[in-house]
Amino acid sequence: MYKLLKQDGMAKRGEFHTVHGVIQTPVFMNVGTCAAIKGAVSTEDLEGLKTQVELSNTYHLHVRPGDKVVKQLGGLHKFMVWDKPILTDSGGFQVFSLAGLRKIKEEGVYFNSHIDGRKIFMGPEESMQIQSNLASTIAMAFDECPPHPATREYMQNSVDRTTRWLERCKKEMARLNSLEDTINKNQMLFGINQGGTFEDIRIEHAKRISEMDLDGYALGGLAVGESHEEMYRIIEETVPYLPLEKPTYLMGVGTPANILEAVDRGVDFFDCVYPTRNGRHGHAYTNKGKINLLNARFELDSRPIEEGCQCPACRRYSRAYIRHLLKAKEMLGLRLIVIHNLYFYNTMMEEIRDAIDQGAYKAYKKAKLDGFAANGED
Repeated sequence: MYKLLKQDGMAKRGEFHTVHGVIQTPVFMNVGTCAAIKGAVSTEDLEGLKTQVELSNTYHLHVRPGDKVVKQLGGLHKFMVWDKPILTDSGGFQVFSLAGLRKIKEEGVYFNSHIDGRKIFMGPEESMQIQSNLASTIAMAFDECPPHPATREYMQNSVDRTTRWLERCKKEMARLNSLEDTINKNQMLFGINQGGTFEDIRIEHAKRISEMDLDGYALGGLAVGESHEEMYRIIEETVPYLPLEKPTYLMGVGTPANILEAVDRGVDFFDCVYPTRNGRHGHAYTNKGKINLLNARFELDSRPIEEGCQCPACRRYSRAYIRHLLKAKEMLGLRLIVIHNLYFYNTMMEEIRDAIDQGAYKAYKKAKLDGFAANGED
């Protein structure tokens, strides 16, 4: 259940009550695709990094180790020893981005595993069954993530199919939640709004899925090649047609600036691989922009990644030491940057919540963006 606590312009401050605890929103979900955060980050680490929600991937866990294995071991929470909320995405995006050869039919998608090439079929019912086996807190509906750019005709047909699939997801989840051997009988379902950059298709789809009274609503198919301005326009046009009293989730977004802009347009939930992926390449996020710790200018820099940061990396280690670790190909280097980046993102979300509480979000956003711009990318 979602409780809207305050609005500051379009920005929403809420609480989302789940069977695995209360999520304070706006929230950034830390991405652990295969039930682990890339960069050797443990569950104990996450607890100290202000992580509220962990996100895992249905497709990847279905392929390896197998969702039935996870169910036999007590579900994803027990498997990865994490007792807070977990969101699983439906596998739809991976089917469309990894599969290469695939056939989309009304019943679902036929494709080959990217690991061993074996034939796999996934449709709405299969996705719900896998997510039920994983026993996540929040399951995402199975949708088609259309290519960008796509023709209007393709997009409309795709969105219509996604709506039909959503109806099947809702029906299947209700059935699964009623079964005796289901681990999490309170699993929630979020629907996904699609429509590319066609705002009329987006709005019509938002209206249709809003009538289905789901636990939350996501904006999918953004950050796939369109400009930031186009993305912001679509968010701005679409969000007003999604229920105010339900959480809104912008899938796969994004940079700190993207998050600040999307919060200002009414988005509550975010996830992105940037803090972990960029961290593994030596890039650290700071309030003065992103820095590349592989740069020679950090060789003798005895300061932490960011002065005043209370993350485990900044409390003890210097830029010079972390740069040395990266150069020496020591795993500790990338682990420390990933830890810092996740702490940076989670702390920014905390600041966002405080700013909305105080009715000062616009001023906070401007100060933050000005800070990022001051030092540029480096």
